[in-house]
Amino acid sequence: MSFAELPALLAEALAARGYAAPTAVQAAVIAPEAVGRDLIVSAQTGSGKTVAFGLAMHPELLGEDGKIAPTREPHALIIAPTRELALQVSRELIWLYGPTGARIATCVGGMDAAKERRQLNYGAHIVVGTPGRLRDHLERGALDLTALRAVVLDEADEMLDMGFRDDLEAILDGAPDTRRTLLFSATMPKPIVALAKRYQNDALRISTVGEDRGHGDISYQAVTVSPSDIEHAVINLLRFHEAETAILFCATRDNVRHLHATLVERGFSAVALSGEHSQNERNHALQALRDQRARVCVATDVAARGIDLPTLTLVVHVELPRDAETLQHRSGRTGRAGKKGTAVLIVPYQRRRRVEMMLKGARIPVEWVDVPSAEAIREQDRERLITALLAPVEIDEEDAAIAERLLAERSPADIAAALVRAHRAALPAPEELSSQGDRREERQAGQHRPGFDDVVWFRMDIGRRQNADPRWVLPLICRRGHITKNEVGAIRIGPNETSFQIPRALASKFIAAVARTTEGEEDVRIEQSDAPPAQGQGQGARPQRGGPNRPAGGPGAPRHQAKPYRKAPPARGPSHR
Repeated sequence: MSFAELPALLAEALAARGYAAPTAVQAAVIAPEAVGRDLIVSAQTGSGKTVAFGLAMHPELLGEDGKIAPTREPHALIIAPTRELALQVSRELIWLYGPTGARIATCVGGMDAAKERRQLNYGAHIVVGTPGRLRDHLERGALDLTALRAVVLDEADEMLDMGFRDDLEAILDGAPDTRRTLLFSATMPKPIVALAKRYQNDALRISTVGEDRGHGDISYQAVTVSPSDIEHAVINLLRFHEAETAILFCATRDNVRHLHATLVERGFSAVALSGEHSQNERNHALQALRDQRARVCVATDVAARGIDLPTLTLVVHVELPRDAETLQHRSGRTGRAGKKGTAVLIVPYQRRRRVEMMLKGARIPVEWVDVPSAEAIREQDRERLITALLAPVEIDEEDAAIAERLLAERSPADIAAALVRAHRAALPAPEELSSQGDRREERQAGQHRPGFDDVVWFRMDIGRRQNADPRWVLPLICRRGHITKNEVGAIRIGPNETSFQIPRALASKFIAAVARTTEGEEDVRIEQSDAPPAQGQGQGARPQRGGPNRPAGGPGAPRHQAKPYRKAPPARGPSHR
């Protein structure tokens, strides 16, 4: 079925927004066999499902003349899991149904409830809201469901995951049995199946997963870093891609706040979205992204759900998602409506195996790449700068007058150099990530550097059998002992034990710091060694502590991932001197 077969006003609204032909999910829900039936729809994020359910319910909303049927009570109810998604749905339905004369009311937490009640009392044809606020209006008598003809549950699986089952059941129990129920869910876990069985009648199953775009419009990349270099990796990824709009995902509000402050301090135009922000603050942040006053958004999973930004081309998973489903929801913020996007996972060294298994299980193709180096970023900057400065521009009389004055006082070469310098000065500086490549062989061989003639040996109860690797062992030593990587001498990794040098002048300070930081973090023990390890491969190892069940990803791996930058060294320079 094509858009031409829809009521004229809807077809005109779609054409005005640039919709030439329906996507797979849109064609499926308006096909003759779907008209008038309950639907269970599985579709990828970004496949046009908001417009799809908007079109699917048009027979219940429009009269024979193609205009909205007169009513005081709502005829359609759309329930979404978050405020942002509900507001996004409202914006879509306003342009789609606006020409028909439809009145649309939005009811979400964090907004003025009294104003929402006035809208409902005035009369709304379509109501869009979150479960908690809708139930509140229902119980207060402000929301009348007696004339309801269609109910849409958008991202139903997410609503159940967020604990809205009771609210959904209260709303659906209050709606007429004759209504249509359209259930949109990216996945079909058992709770969704049970919900459909209880509240739907002979529902038609529609699945377009893999037909609309799958992963085709998103390029997945992964980079491995030391936990202490995660912030540096974020900065270099932003600088390398220079996306028009980028979103960075963190696991907690604290980490959103910390990373946002770091980026602003470094000169990035960034906004933050998390549960601690009011609805007004969220609206301002999203508007700043749409207006291009900000180009980077740091967000938690819940705050970012439902965000639809046409210019969003880069998603960075600063902290790893809890599962492949969350990874796809996050990454689905980009690569929408046929546009290309890039999703990058920042993976601490000790978590790579787990991430590889998750991606393989989800059949997500990923390219493992290096974090962009400072030189690679500068090369990209040069190409982008030349392209920008050679692009044709319109010059008015004032611009021409200033140019003539500059040419009279300076040579063209001087003016061009000043222009380049001005452009480059506005760019945040890239970071040099700490690299153990040059010094690893030196440490493993036990060679002394200047200042390490008088040292104290320490040992840790981890070794090769626990996947000990200098790339994450060195940052662990620095974090526990409150020292820099340049204050660590040779590192020798044995089967079950790792030994390392600390200058004798710093030994007392190191011991005191380790004693303080070990509290509540017993996964790795650090203690002074009575004698240097034997030459070769870290001989003198004692039996492994913690038994055979130590995590294969390296000791303390979950803890390092949970707080990737709260305990990291300062963000200036690789040596942290």
